[in-house]
Amino acid sequence: MKSKLLEHILSIVVVSSIFLFMMVQFQSQSRDVEMAADREIAPFLALDFIDYDNPLHRSLLKESMDAFYPGQESRHAELLQKIQDHRAREITAARQQDNSGKGLSAPRLWELFGMYLRFILAYGIVMFLTYYGVQTLGTLRFVQMKKGQTSYLAALVKHVNKCRGADSANWQDCAKTGATLFGKALAKGILYMILFSPAYVLAYSFKTRFDTDSLFFMVVLGVLSNGLLINYANKFYTFLVSESRKGYVQTAIVKNLRNSYLAEEGGIKLGEIFRLRKSFEGHVFHHIFINARYQYLSTIKEQASFLISGLVIIEMALNIHNHLCYELLQNILYQQYDVVVLIVLGIYLVLKTTEILADYWLYFESRRYENKAS
Repeated sequence: MKSKLLEHILSIVVVSSIFLFMMVQFQSQSRDVEMAADREIAPFLALDFIDYDNPLHRSLLKESMDAFYPGQESRHAELLQKIQDHRAREITAARQQDNSGKGLSAPRLWELFGMYLRFILAYGIVMFLTYYGVQTLGTLRFVQMKKGQTSYLAALVKHVNKCRGADSANWQDCAKTGATLFGKALAKGILYMILFSPAYVLAYSFKTRFDTDSLFFMVVLGVLSNGLLINYANKFYTFLVSESRKGYVQTAIVKNLRNSYLAEEGGIKLGEIFRLRKSFEGHVFHHIFINARYQYLSTIKEQASFLISGLVIIEMALNIHNHLCYELLQNILYQQYDVVVLIVLGIYLVLKTTEILADYWLYFESRRYENKAS
């Protein structure tokens, strides 16, 4: 674990040094370019008799420069464009009433820090909910498989085939059961469509009904969209199936450990599956679950990368104001690359911290199993 921790710390130091160097370089270059541009256009901005919002005044100014300084028409056109860009930045900043486009400063850093904390809060909540949801959905699917339950569509097909020869007296009951199975299959299909849908599709479907700037909306989209929850639930289910086929499970069954999954026979109850801290003591599934969870811990780093990418896309695609990734997009448009580099560095540190915690958690679980084995 010490070697892994040292590796993480070295990578943080190296990457942070590179990013900080880039940030300083971009900030100095931006300041130099801005100062050079201000020096070039300052005399023209001081001409109070010219209204730059008036196309006629701009044309007269360019024609006058072309007449007095012939052969430099392209330079004069570029100069007028710089004046227009400068005025556009001033107008945009005044309308937004914030520090966008002004680079890094103490108030700007404090504002970014607040957005960063909000991003970490959303990330932490979504990570916790997906961790719980992945194990719950994977366990629920595994228990249903052990009970012999099939999909609603398969049950519907089987039911239709069974009711083909039914008489008119039983037809109403067959139709009612079939309609129920069809409704459940349809609802499950819609749920799967939601879980696999991109975040921006879901968001724009509900945009007129919810406050899309709220933390709650961010968390809901982060959990339910982009296939995050369902993909890793299927992965956890695969771990459970793989563990259930190992030799120690058969040995436990031979030793009369409970192995029925039917609740009425002392099996797995629904409340145990949805419990926050899942434990199935006295049942063979308890060992299957803890070993599958141990394997799942190594995928948390991958899940964290997936989750962060999803949150970045959500904030950017939905133009969620006062959020970190929307600010990242805005500063890319403003060409304030020092702010961009700082935000990317902050996101990298969130991911790296998750990797360190995941490795430590895996190490802690390994030591605990080793102590039990010894």
